[in-house]
Amino acid sequence: ADGEVSEAIDFARYYARTADVPPGVNADALGVVAVVSPWNFPYAIPAGGVIAALMAGNTVVFKPARATAQTAWLLARQLWAAGVPRDVLHFFPCDSTTGRSLITDPRVACVVLTGSYETARKFQGWRPALPLLAETSGKNAMIITAQADRELAIKDLVRSAFGHAGQKCSAASLAILEAEVYDDPIFRRQLRDASASLHSGAATDPRSVVTPLIIPAGDDLRRALTTLDAGEEWLLEPRQLGDDPCAWTPGIKLGVRPDSWFHRTECFGPVLGLMRAASLAQATERQNATDFGLTAGLHSLDADEIAWWKERVLAGNLYINRPITGAIVQRQPFGGWKRSCIGPGAKAGGPNYVRSFCRMSDAGAAKNDYRAAWAEHFTVEHDPSALRAESNVFRYRPCRGVVLRLDAREQETIERAKLAAQFTGAPLVISIRDEESDAQFIARLPELAKRAEFLRTVRTPGEDVLRAAHDAGLNWINAPLLACGRIELTRWLREQAVSETRHRYGQVPALKPSR
Repeated sequence: ADGEVSEAIDFARYYARTADVPPGVNADALGVVAVVSPWNFPYAIPAGGVIAALMAGNTVVFKPARATAQTAWLLARQLWAAGVPRDVLHFFPCDSTTGRSLITDPRVACVVLTGSYETARKFQGWRPALPLLAETSGKNAMIITAQADRELAIKDLVRSAFGHAGQKCSAASLAILEAEVYDDPIFRRQLRDASASLHSGAATDPRSVVTPLIIPAGDDLRRALTTLDAGEEWLLEPRQLGDDPCAWTPGIKLGVRPDSWFHRTECFGPVLGLMRAASLAQATERQNATDFGLTAGLHSLDADEIAWWKERVLAGNLYINRPITGAIVQRQPFGGWKRSCIGPGAKAGGPNYVRSFCRMSDAGAAKNDYRAAWAEHFTVEHDPSALRAESNVFRYRPCRGVVLRLDAREQETIERAKLAAQFTGAPLVISIRDEESDAQFIARLPELAKRAEFLRTVRTPGEDVLRAAHDAGLNWINAPLLACGRIELTRWLREQAVSETRHRYGQVPALKPSR
């Protein structure tokens, strides 16, 4: 509770500081924003979504998870008491049938979702033209190399896997160990003992570290807790405590195979799988092999290994020599890549998030400033927290590609797109509806999605096009191409936060920053 309230305060202060827009840009509120929040962080996550949408001038309909509606009601009453008008913030707990009516109501201009990838796809199926900002699932792995401090790695792995009973989208459900570490009987014993020593029990028991699941285990989690697949064995077998279907002790699987069910499936509970890798390169390949890209970790004291890994891992939040959970506003803005994110991709708690809730346009005859924005902002690694003991870099990376779909040849838009692609390095494909019919474009989308991740339009296309784009895995951005590079180029890039511990056991700077 203390951590969540602190994070909510951080969101409020930070979003108030980052709600401005650059000169040359008009920013209008979207209108009505529906904030659909999860149960696992019932106070901080909805506070962030509601406050960001309000800071951009929108009206908010706040639909909390039913399991944590009382906490959400407390948050709504606090915001009203602080001066947010009741006709600007609406509290709307409801069942799934009524929730569908909310999501599909055309008066709702945008939906903010924190939940599973399957839920996000369900929303898109209900309403293909829905502007959706979603932070979704994760299948997150921590790599531990032979150059790691193994005892520290165990401490951080146990915390990442079993804190919150594994009910975090950022939790480590997989550890990929270099062969020397995986085969080390001392490492296995210490990892087993550290996990088995965690007290499992009621949340009202102050000894409890692994507290009950909020709901009984679903099919995927129950399979993970009770079933071994080919080649797997228990290093620590989980146990259900008594008759309570929500109460479990931690579990650790050995022998998880590449491309196996457990390698690729988010389980969302207190179960960890261990995988063996011959090298850091092989471990990173397997870390990147899932459909998700939320958090990723590395434990190594070798600066060259760290530098190599940072340039190759495909995730939104990277953690080096520390746990892979517990992102802090501004310090580690939070949000993923691949199937861990739907929408433009601005990170919660980051400098671009509030602007996601605005409809932006050029203010008059704006002058293109892509070159200056690229040099002054996008090629710079930002660390506003400036801690001695921990580096927290916010940086931009090229997206895999952009498909620009226009109704007709709009020369200024095309020129801006080509210039944005040139600066960011994002491959660009241009499709003109007057030259390529919707049916022809839809037929090409699965192939285009193999080398692109954004579908960019300036007017809302037909539902058939959007359904096909969603099915292909493309993120849709519907907005004019702006002359302002500080805004426009964010739509051609992916945000990444890299957090690296710079001390060992409190001694600074015993570990040199990676190159």
